Amino acid sequence: MAKFNQPDPRNENTQVWVNGLVPRAKAAVSVLDSVVQGGDAVWEGLRVRDGRVLQLHEHIQRLRDSAHALAFDSIPSSEDIVAAVFATLEANGMCDGVHARMTLSRGLKSTSGMDPRLNVHGPTLIVLPEYKGMVYGSAGIRLITASTRRNSPATLDSKIHHANLLNNILAKIEANVAGADDAVMLDLDGFIAETNATNIFVIRNGVLSTPHATACLPGLTRSFVIDLAAEMNIPLQERQLSLTELYTADEAFTTGTMGGLSHVVEVDGRKIGNAPTIGKMTHLLNQAYQQRIWDAGVSLPFCSN
Repeated sequence: MAKFNQPDPRNENTQVWVNGLVPRAKAAVSVLDSVVQGGDAVWEGLRVRDGRVLQLHEHIQRLRDSAHALAFDSIPSSEDIVAAVFATLEANGMCDGVHARMTLSRGLKSTSGMDPRLNVHGPTLIVLPEYKGMVYGSAGIRLITASTRRNSPATLDSKIHHANLLNNILAKIEANVAGADDAVMLDLDGFIAETNATNIFVIRNGVLSTPHATACLPGLTRSFVIDLAAEMNIPLQERQLSLTELYTADEAFTTGTMGGLSHVVEVDGRKIGNAPTIGKMTHLLNQAYQQRIWDAGVSLPFCSN
């Protein structure tokens, strides 16, 4: 486990939202909840930094869109979800260095079974806030290529941010066995999709490239970086990328809520660019990202910024 992702003792006595506030030690869902019965849930991760929630409305919109795509009934409104997030953070006095995982399941079933018509009690909303640092630190990450392929839209569309993560977990196991930080996942045609947890960007000859959002999640940090590149007049391409292009990149980095922009130092034993030194363009993008993502955040009314 990454050293920046170890359990934090400050989390032991916190409050968690499970359709209402409950102590973390007693927070639970029923064995008949859809998330237990079939991983039938959607989720998002929020970061809280210096009194602001980063990309709050974008994460909530994607949560609700994913639930709609899965035909959930009675999806909570954006206002209700914001209220639950704020109430949970305020109950814990959490203003900085926090990751809050939101999960929305189809809810409690009347009896065991996969049929959504058994869900007669409405959805279950969970907000799990934790003191947690950025997952990869700042020293760069090492990747291997997983044999496990990323789902295609023909099987399970990655644009639905669902809680069925076995595909990604199998790839992460491969990375663990290899002693790497994460695993690159390919699509069914052998092109790069993403890692088991993040999107991927490569830089070569001053051009920034990233895979099409076909077999990868169109991540919110990914979208933010694409917008940043346009503002900074950095040429950008969304296209199919092969492993060879990653191996021979001048720079490469991953993007995600829990890791921000993390520069890649090695893939399958191949050194990337001038690793372990972070590349110039990656550094510039990371500096701009850190400032502008906070500027665009939503202030927590109970925190003094």
